[in-house]
Amino acid sequence: MGKVTGFLEYERTPPSKQDAKLRLQHYNEFVQAYEAEEVNREAARCMDCGVPFCMSGCPLGNVIPEFNDAVYKADWELATTILLSTNNFPEFTGRICPAPCESACVLGINKSPVSIEEIEKHISDMAFAKGYIKAEEPLIRTGKRVAVIGSGPAGMAAAAQLNKAGHEVVVYERDDTPGGLLNYGIPDFKLGKDIVRRRIALMEKEGIVFKCNANVGVNVELNTLLREFQSIVLAGGSTIPRDLPAPGRSAIGVHFAMDFLKQQNKRNRNFSVDQEAILATGKDVIVIGGGDTGSDCIGTSNRQGARSVTQFEIMPTPPKSRTENMPWPQYPMLMKVTSSHEEGCERGWGVNTKEFIQDENGNLKALKVVDVEWDIDKTGRPLNFKEVPGTERDLPCQLVLLAMGFLHPQKEGLLEKLGIELDNRGNVKAEEGKYQTNIAKIFAAGDMRRGQSLVVWAISEGRETARKVDEYLMGHSKLATKDGIAYA
Repeated sequence: MGKVTGFLEYERTPPSKQDAKLRLQHYNEFVQAYEAEEVNREAARCMDCGVPFCMSGCPLGNVIPEFNDAVYKADWELATTILLSTNNFPEFTGRICPAPCESACVLGINKSPVSIEEIEKHISDMAFAKGYIKAEEPLIRTGKRVAVIGSGPAGMAAAAQLNKAGHEVVVYERDDTPGGLLNYGIPDFKLGKDIVRRRIALMEKEGIVFKCNANVGVNVELNTLLREFQSIVLAGGSTIPRDLPAPGRSAIGVHFAMDFLKQQNKRNRNFSVDQEAILATGKDVIVIGGGDTGSDCIGTSNRQGARSVTQFEIMPTPPKSRTENMPWPQYPMLMKVTSSHEEGCERGWGVNTKEFIQDENGNLKALKVVDVEWDIDKTGRPLNFKEVPGTERDLPCQLVLLAMGFLHPQKEGLLEKLGIELDNRGNVKAEEGKYQTNIAKIFAAGDMRRGQSLVVWAISEGRETARKVDEYLMGHSKLATKDGIAYA
C-alpha cells in the first residue's frame, strides 16, 4: 500500500456538509468533495490487510485496495481504470450506495472503516473532470439486437455491457425520462439529476437507444419485440409498494412514498405533475417506515416546509453498534442517522398503526397508534409482538407517507402477457447465476428478479445478466464477471 502505517496515523474524516438550515432552502447536493489532502489521507488509511474483505462485501467485487492505492499516489487515470473494470456507474454508487464494503473493511473491526464510498465518488468526479470517462462505441457490431425493458440501474448496466459486446441495444422506459428510480425515486439532494443525464447522454453516444413513454405491452407491442430482437432483458424493478390496510386507509392525505418523491423530482425539473399535488407544506407529516425511502421523505418534507415531521416503524429500536448476532464482516442492521434526520425529525420504534382518522370531509386528521413489544429469539431476530397496554394515542397529522418497501414487480400487463413464471414471492423466476426465465430468449435482472434491494446489487445483476445474454447469443462471452475473469 502507499502508506503502510496510514491506518495508525489517521482517523476517518467524513466529508463536510452544507449547514442544515442552508441546505433546507434548496434541492441540490450538499455534501462537499474532499480536498486533495483529505482524500489522500483517507486513501492512506487502507490497510495492507492481506485478505480484503471489503471486496467480498461489495456485490460488484470492486477492487478496492488497488484503487485506494492509486488514489493515495494521485494516479487518477489508474484509479479510474480499476474502478470502471467492475462498476459501470461509480458516480451513482459513490452517492447512494449504503456501502456494504465499509461494513466489511478490516479496519472496521476496532476502528472506523475507510470511507470507501466517498473515495469512489471522488474518483468518478475526477475522472469526468479529466476526461477519463468518455463515450467508447464498440468497433465491431455483432448484428444481434437486444431489448432492455426498464432503464433503472439494472437495465442501464445490462445495456452498457451488451453494447460493449457489440450488440445493438434498445432500452424501453415507460416514464418520460430514462433512469428509473435514479431519476424519479431518489431526491436531487442525494443524487443530482444532471449526474444521471450526463451518463444517459454518454450511453447514447456509445450507440444505445433509449425510448421513453414506451410501456411494453401497452403502447409497445410485445410481438414486435419478440420478432425484432434476439433477446430481451426484463429490468423493470420491484414497483408494487407494501400497503397498510388499517381502518380509514382511504382518507385523503395517505400516500405512498414514491408518489410523493416522484412529484417533487418532477417539480425540480419544471415538469408537469399529472396527479393531485402531494405536498407537506404547513402540515404535520408522519412517515411510516424506517429505511432510506422514509429518510428521503423526511428531507423532502422539510424542504417543502412541513410544520412537523415524525418517522416511526413497527420494528424494535436497532442497536447503535454490532452485537454478537451481527459479527464482522456481516452487514449490520444498526441505528442509522441520515442527513435528513439531522435536518429535523422525531423518530420512534415499536409503533403500530391502528387507524387513519378522518374528519367529516374524509381528510386525514390524525393517526391512532399504539406501542408494541417484541419477542426476540436467541439470534436477535424479532418473532412477534404484543401491544403495550395504555399506550394507544392519536397523533395529529394531515399527511402520511407509506415507506414500507416494495413487494414485487407489477404482474399485470407485461409479465402476464409474456407468460413469465414467478417465484413464491411474486418476483420473476430466473435462477441466480443464469438469469434466464422460462422463455429461453428472455432474461431478468435487478429488483424484478431478486426483489427490493440495493443499487449496487442492481448494477451487479445487470452486468451478470448481460454476460449470460452474450453467451446465449454468441456461444461465449468476454464480458467481465464480478470474479474478474475478464474485464470489459
